[in-house]
Amino acid sequence: MAENKTQPTAQAVSEFIAKVEPQRRHDDAVTLNALFQKITGWEPRMWGPSIIGYGQYHYTYDSGRGGDFLATGFSPRKANLVIYIMPGYTDFSVILGRLGKHKLGKSCLYINKLSDVDIDVLAELIQAGLDDLGRRWPITAE
Repeated sequence: MAENKTQPTAQAVSEFIAKVEPQRRHDDAVTLNALFQKITGWEPRMWGPSIIGYGQYHYTYDSGRGGDFLATGFSPRKANLVIYIMPGYTDFSVILGRLGKHKLGKSCLYINKLSDVDIDVLAELIQAGLDDLGRRWPITAE
């Protein structure tokens, strides 16, 4: 079976964040890094060239395919902030309704800038996503 395309790397998170542009995106990345560390209690780790992850989990599907992936995290991309917080098992519409301006992907949230959302609600959503994931798969710090 093929490995996941996105794997942990040895790149330093601090070096990656230092290079994020423009300044507003950099500042949002610094804020998100602090928020994720506060919520999870875990040190960040780079996954692939642009995703900052916190914790990881090992999964095995009924098909037998398995792998490891980050438990939660974000990527400060040029177009928006991509936040990986919703494993896709639970409906988080009540929390999302209080979040502010955002778009949804299959298991990620897209935010133009942190000032568009309520940071306390985002923290609640990150924790809810971790709790939901942890009910299905064991999460470890690494």
